[in-house]
Amino acid sequence: MATGSTNPRYTARLRRKKRIRKKIEGVVERPRLTVFRSDKHMYAQIINDLTGATLVATSTLSAEYKQMGPVKGKVSAAGRVGELIARKAVEKGIAKVVFDRNGFIYHGRIQALADAARRQGLDF
Repeated sequence: MATGSTNPRYTARLRRKKRIRKKIEGVVERPRLTVFRSDKHMYAQIINDLTGATLVATSTLSAEYKQMGPVKGKVSAAGRVGELIARKAVEKGIAKVVFDRNGFIYHGRIQALADAARRQGLDF
Protein backbone atom coordinates (compact mmCIF):
# COMPACT_ATOMS: atom_id res chain seq x y z
CA MET A 1 0.00 0.00 0.00
CA ALA A 2 1.29 3.41 -0.94
CA THR A 3 1.28 5.51 2.20
CA GLY A 4 2.81 8.65 0.69
CA SER A 5 -0.51 9.96 -0.65
CA THR A 6 -2.12 12.97 0.99
CA ASN A 7 -5.50 12.42 -0.67
CA PRO A 8 -7.94 12.16 2.26
CA ARG A 9 -10.32 9.81 0.41
CA TYR A 10 -7.50 7.43 -0.42
CA THR A 11 -6.09 7.41 3.09
CA ALA A 12 -9.59 6.90 4.55
CA ARG A 13 -10.09 3.90 2.25
CA LEU A 14 -6.76 2.44 3.36
CA ARG A 15 -7.77 2.84 7.02
CA ARG A 16 -11.08 1.08 6.34
CA LYS A 17 -9.25 -1.65 4.39
CA LYS A 18 -6.87 -2.27 7.27
CA ARG A 19 -9.74 -2.45 9.77
CA ILE A 20 -11.67 -4.92 7.57
CA ARG A 21 -8.68 -7.18 6.88
CA LYS A 22 -7.98 -7.57 10.61
CA LYS A 23 -11.37 -9.28 10.95
CA ILE A 24 -11.66 -11.47 7.84
CA GLU A 25 -9.51 -14.21 6.37
CA GLY A 26 -10.05 -16.48 3.39
CA VAL A 27 -9.63 -20.14 4.30
CA VAL A 28 -10.17 -23.34 2.33
CA GLU A 29 -13.83 -23.67 3.37
CA ARG A 30 -14.61 -19.96 2.77
CA PRO A 31 -12.06 -18.19 0.55
CA ARG A 32 -12.06 -14.39 0.37
CA LEU A 33 -13.81 -12.62 -2.52
CA THR A 34 -12.02 -9.30 -2.84
CA VAL A 35 -12.98 -6.50 -5.20
CA PHE A 36 -11.14 -3.46 -6.53
CA ARG A 37 -12.80 -0.51 -8.18
CA SER A 38 -10.77 1.85 -10.34
CA ASP A 39 -12.17 4.81 -12.22
CA LYS A 40 -12.84 2.75 -15.34
CA HIS A 41 -12.72 -0.93 -14.38
CA MET A 42 -13.81 -3.51 -11.79
CA TYR A 43 -11.67 -6.41 -10.65
CA ALA A 44 -12.69 -9.40 -8.52
CA GLN A 45 -10.72 -12.37 -7.28
CA ILE A 46 -11.24 -15.25 -4.88
CA ILE A 47 -8.21 -15.89 -2.68
CA ASN A 48 -7.16 -18.59 -0.23
CA ASP A 49 -5.19 -16.57 2.32
CA LEU A 50 -3.58 -19.63 3.92
CA THR A 51 -1.64 -20.43 0.76
CA GLY A 52 -1.80 -16.98 -0.83
CA ALA A 53 -3.25 -18.50 -3.99
CA THR A 54 -5.75 -16.80 -6.26
CA LEU A 55 -8.37 -19.43 -7.06
CA VAL A 56 -10.56 -17.46 -9.48
CA ALA A 57 -10.18 -13.99 -10.99
CA THR A 58 -12.02 -11.81 -13.47
CA SER A 59 -12.40 -8.16 -14.41
CA THR A 60 -13.89 -5.85 -16.98
CA LEU A 61 -10.69 -6.39 -18.96
CA SER A 62 -10.97 -10.20 -19.15
CA ALA A 63 -11.73 -12.04 -22.38
CA GLU A 64 -14.86 -13.71 -20.94
CA TYR A 65 -16.28 -10.32 -20.01
CA LYS A 66 -15.66 -8.91 -23.48
CA GLN A 67 -17.33 -11.92 -25.13
CA MET A 68 -20.58 -11.11 -23.32
CA GLY A 69 -21.08 -8.03 -25.49
CA PRO A 70 -21.35 -4.34 -24.68
CA VAL A 71 -22.88 -3.04 -21.48
CA LYS A 72 -24.12 0.45 -20.66
CA GLY A 73 -22.77 2.04 -17.52
CA LYS A 74 -20.25 1.13 -14.85
CA VAL A 75 -22.79 -0.29 -12.36
CA SER A 76 -24.07 -2.79 -14.94
CA ALA A 77 -20.49 -3.67 -15.82
CA ALA A 78 -19.79 -4.39 -12.15
CA GLY A 79 -22.88 -6.61 -12.02
CA ARG A 80 -21.61 -8.56 -14.99
CA VAL A 81 -18.22 -9.03 -13.29
CA GLY A 82 -20.11 -10.36 -10.24
CA GLU A 83 -21.98 -12.86 -12.42
CA LEU A 84 -18.74 -13.99 -14.06
CA ILE A 85 -16.83 -14.47 -10.80
CA ALA A 86 -19.72 -16.43 -9.30
CA ARG A 87 -20.05 -18.69 -12.34
CA LYS A 88 -16.32 -19.41 -12.37
CA ALA A 89 -16.35 -20.08 -8.62
CA VAL A 90 -19.29 -22.49 -8.81
CA GLU A 91 -17.54 -24.33 -11.67
CA LYS A 92 -14.51 -24.78 -9.39
CA GLY A 93 -16.71 -26.02 -6.55
CA ILE A 94 -16.60 -22.85 -4.43
CA ALA A 95 -20.04 -22.09 -2.99
CA LYS A 96 -19.27 -20.03 0.11
CA VAL A 97 -16.97 -17.03 0.32
CA VAL A 98 -16.29 -14.15 2.68
CA PHE A 99 -16.73 -10.75 1.02
CA ASP A 100 -13.88 -8.23 1.22
CA ARG A 101 -14.98 -4.84 -0.06
CA ASN A 102 -11.36 -3.69 0.14
CA GLY A 103 -12.18 -0.48 2.02
CA PHE A 104 -14.70 0.73 -0.54
CA ILE A 105 -18.14 1.83 0.64
CA TYR A 106 -20.77 -0.90 0.10
CA HIS A 107 -22.75 1.11 -2.42
CA GLY A 108 -23.07 1.45 -6.18
CA ARG A 109 -20.64 -0.73 -8.11
CA ILE A 110 -19.46 -2.74 -5.08
CA GLN A 111 -23.05 -3.54 -4.12
CA ALA A 112 -23.98 -4.40 -7.73
CA LEU A 113 -21.10 -6.87 -7.96
CA ALA A 114 -22.03 -8.51 -4.65
CA ASP A 115 -25.74 -8.77 -5.50
CA ALA A 116 -25.03 -10.28 -8.92
CA ALA A 117 -22.65 -12.84 -7.39
CA ARG A 118 -25.32 -13.83 -4.85
CA ARG A 119 -27.91 -14.25 -7.61
CA GLN A 120 -25.54 -16.62 -9.44
CA GLY A 121 -25.18 -18.88 -6.41
CA LEU A 122 -22.35 -17.56 -4.22
CA ASP A 123 -23.15 -17.50 -0.51
CA PHE A 124 -21.73 -14.73 1.69
